[in-house]
Amino acid sequence: MLLVSGDGFLGATVSCSTPGVRITDSKATAGGRYLLVWVTIEDGGSAAVTVAPAKFLVRAASGGETSFELPIAARPSPQGKYQGFSPNDVMYLIMPDRFADGDVTNDNPAAIVNRADPRAYHGGDLRGIEQHLDYLRDLGVTTIWLTPIVDNTDSTGRDYHGYGAVDEYAVEEHLGTMADLQSLVAAAHKDGLKLILDFVPNHVGPTHPWAALPPESDWFHGTREHHTEATGDFQFVTDPHAPEKYWHNVLDGWFANVLPDLNQHNPDVERYYIQNALWWAESTGNDGYRLDTFPYVPRKFWSDWHAALRRVYPQMTTVGEVFNGEPPIVSFFAGGRAQNDGIDSGVTTVFDYPMFFAEREGVVGKGSAKRVVDTLAADHLYPRADELVTIVGNHDVPRLAGMTGVTPEQVKLVFSLVLTLRGIPQLYYGDEIGMKGGSDPDNRRDFPGGFPGDTANAFTPAGRMPEQQAIFAHVQRLLALRREHGALRNGELWNLFWDDSAYAFARVSGDEKLIVVINAGATAHELRFSLGQTPVERAAHLVRLFGDEDAKVNDGHDLVVTMKPRDLAIYAVQDLPALTQ
Repeated sequence: MLLVSGDGFLGATVSCSTPGVRITDSKATAGGRYLLVWVTIEDGGSAAVTVAPAKFLVRAASGGETSFELPIAARPSPQGKYQGFSPNDVMYLIMPDRFADGDVTNDNPAAIVNRADPRAYHGGDLRGIEQHLDYLRDLGVTTIWLTPIVDNTDSTGRDYHGYGAVDEYAVEEHLGTMADLQSLVAAAHKDGLKLILDFVPNHVGPTHPWAALPPESDWFHGTREHHTEATGDFQFVTDPHAPEKYWHNVLDGWFANVLPDLNQHNPDVERYYIQNALWWAESTGNDGYRLDTFPYVPRKFWSDWHAALRRVYPQMTTVGEVFNGEPPIVSFFAGGRAQNDGIDSGVTTVFDYPMFFAEREGVVGKGSAKRVVDTLAADHLYPRADELVTIVGNHDVPRLAGMTGVTPEQVKLVFSLVLTLRGIPQLYYGDEIGMKGGSDPDNRRDFPGGFPGDTANAFTPAGRMPEQQAIFAHVQRLLALRREHGALRNGELWNLFWDDSAYAFARVSGDEKLIVVINAGATAHELRFSLGQTPVERAAHLVRLFGDEDAKVNDGHDLVVTMKPRDLAIYAVQDLPALTQ
């Protein structure tokens, strides 16, 4: 389906002179300002299929003519692309504008690119990320997630974040070009890294050309002058007894009351965004998608979207944003099964916001480590709890190190949990060096060393302050341990002990058995708990893999260890010899 903008399309006819390309239907909309054309491209080796471009002629009812072209190419080889992500991976979220400036020629005009303004473009770009892939590889992450890179520029320059699209088929010029994006993906793949793109079909930016003149009268829910504001009442979307009036604003409201809300019930809107996702994949070779504002989009759309994506790229995976702390609500949106609406959204997994809040409020805050255990107890609600994406931080919440009263030891403690629990860990750029920051936009500061004129370069050990290096080294070592031990990635998780300040659990995968012990308290804590009637009950000796404290197993199969304040220990279990007859 092609969407052509112009004027005078009412009553026009469309023809194509390119062999192998056939027009099946067309219609003019919006008083003749748009033309929708449906095209079938023959398969089976026709020379026309691999020769670009196809040429179209539009004849107006008045007799005037115009033409346009459609590039056509063979679908690229999937070798080394579209890999998807799994619990074997660790995601690293980057806001391209705030990470590194690798091409100063796109840092203009000064009214839009201004590092002194926290809501303006700062100059980071795709080349800057490519130039620092060695840093990511050295840290130990495997998958890069970029916030949206589609064209967002408006006259104010306030859309550096990427979530206010004005053209879904162009790369934002302040971030680079399509060639830069393709180069980044190819370089990442060469270095053994994956890359996922942020996909936003819920809304467009307020300055998108559609906002002034939509292609069809029902392209959006409402208009600039008359619309409802989106709310986050997701519980009503999950409630089979809730009348539409309770969840209408979730699905049909304008996000932040300014972003035009797309109507995915319109089949042309649905087709547009299905094709858009396929186009970005075909153009870049990305490995998956992060799906923005997931509950705000109809589940039927997501089901159709995923089905279309996987018909072409069956290995690609997706993660949906469900910003809510309640497992019964978050789990409703997880794919892998039909819900009470009869629909399986198809999404591979969702972000584990319930665990995020358990870590920050229970472990770092004034709560209890038991909150982590309580959150894990809800894993039965998810079709695939081991694939949940666990969060250290992201661009929508205050920085972990920026929380009031948080110490570097507590920052490391959260990393200790996220990198040893079940799931797919997700880090936020700069958290690995303890970058500080409050709410948006303070949580989106520039990575030190990524920009001309920076006095410190945290991309190198010599450029990091001692506190930054201590956190980095802690994360790097844990990521290496996770890479070396399959049980930390894919092992079953078994609770062994918990109280208000401490938590111990086992990760078991085949013959590999690990025990993880965490003391979240501000004082030393002697732990003594039984391993009986657990998968590690035959433990005879514990080999310390991480931490300073040795642990022992006594004759009663009790594990005994004294943990320092806010500390982590990981042990490999050596079992008793098997009994022989």
